[in-house]
Amino acid sequence: MYSPEAFKIDDRATLHAFLRQHNFATLVTQHDGAIQANHVPLVLKEEVGEQGTLQGHFARANPQWRDLDPDTEVLVIFTGPHAYISPAWYQASPAVPTWNYTAVHVYGLPRLVEDPGEFAAMLHELVEVHERDRRDRWSGEMPEDFRNRLMKGIVGFEIAITRIEGKFKLSQNRPDDAPGVIEGLSQSPHPGDHEVADLMRRVLADTP
Repeated sequence: MYSPEAFKIDDRATLHAFLRQHNFATLVTQHDGAIQANHVPLVLKEEVGEQGTLQGHFARANPQWRDLDPDTEVLVIFTGPHAYISPAWYQASPAVPTWNYTAVHVYGLPRLVEDPGEFAAMLHELVEVHERDRRDRWSGEMPEDFRNRLMKGIVGFEIAITRIEGKFKLSQNRPDDAPGVIEGLSQSPHPGDHEVADLMRRVLADTP
């Protein structure tokens, strides 16, 4: 991923927090020169492997699971808040529009999870991650035969992370114009713009 120095994020804790918060990702694989991409929820296991491990599953009818070769890296793309940036918010002139955004690219080696017990534990973790903070939690209980039938229709996998590239493009290269950008985004009718403004405040406060 192209990333000028001002926008690079290398801190592992920051990157892992991003993966947890924006865990509906795009998984990209290739086979015989053909590229496939699908969108899947993933759970980060920070304690597994040197840089962490991602866990997820496909529908068995989805052919992409057959592309998961343990000797071939896959790419997982995580994206967060993004917004159009108007030059009307800048002090400097002339200027042109741009886009502020956050993204993390994860590369790793995949493995199919075929052990039923291990796979069941993965599915339980996925549910727990998304249910734990809900007031009316779903217990996950279901008849055993129903659960077993559903599990036969999906394929579990994990991806041992080999490298992570983080990019937060949030006007770090325009410190004099950033306050105007934050003000403009904060007044926008689009909720996503407010997210970018909040993130800019946090990131720019930590920028030397």
